[in-house]
Amino acid sequence: MRDFNTWFSNFKSSISDYGYYVDFQKVYRKVESIKVELNILNSLIGSTDIEKDFDNLLAKYPEILKCIPLLLAVRINEIYAIDSDGEFIYNFRKPNYTATQYKIFMQKTGLFDLISKHVINNLVDYATGVEVGLDSNGRKNRGGHLMENLVESYIKKAGLVKDKNYFKEMYLSEIEKNWKLDLSSLSNKGEAKKRFDFVIKTSDMVYALETNFYASSGSKLNETARSYKMLAQESKSVKGFAFVWFTDGIGWKSAKNNLKETFDTMDSIYNIADLENGIIEQLIK
Repeated sequence: MRDFNTWFSNFKSSISDYGYYVDFQKVYRKVESIKVELNILNSLIGSTDIEKDFDNLLAKYPEILKCIPLLLAVRINEIYAIDSDGEFIYNFRKPNYTATQYKIFMQKTGLFDLISKHVINNLVDYATGVEVGLDSNGRKNRGGHLMENLVESYIKKAGLVKDKNYFKEMYLSEIEKNWKLDLSSLSNKGEAKKRFDFVIKTSDMVYALETNFYASSGSKLNETARSYKMLAQESKSVKGFAFVWFTDGIGWKSAKNNLKETFDTMDSIYNIADLENGIIEQLIK
């Protein structure tokens, strides 16, 4: 018999990998796509008459407008602005105002000061820094896949091959069709469109895996524990099928009692320490 408190004591505070913090390749691609235009704008750095120089530059190279939003850490091509002079929606892909109005935009947003006063020395370097900052917003999305990626690495380490004996993001209906299983008790007679993170097929079993990691607390944890407990109980009635749950993270501290209830009734709930101790190999042997 496993002891819950011992098991729970191994929960980790983070599983952030090296690529979690910044996707530099994505940053480089974004900057590269407007590098020519940024280098053209570089000619304005230190300008003593930036409005005139911007006018001349815009007349000759109107495409420089497309890199303006990034200088303000904005990803969209249209920027809204309002003040006592009116309400404006500036389009930086398909110019919809005069050069004079775009000069007003540059002046009022502070971009003219940034460039002309030599606050920065190179707009390509500046844009790269802005992209790094913007990319940090993507950590939430990357974080959502960290546990999934970690579990998959152990699945591969156990010798399983994708689309041969393990599968990603498979719907319950696909499992029924592929291996002639009746999982109606799990799907509310076909009403629920349940999808599992992974499915492992051995000679005599189909293992449906869910993975998650909670670095912080929240109301979702209690509901997750309850629903997975129910799913595990309903799975027991299906011969040749088992539900497996990999979870971890100190966020569970706030929902520890609910997790313990699930742990006490579910044999196939595991954490990262279990992965490290070869639980995948034990399941498939």
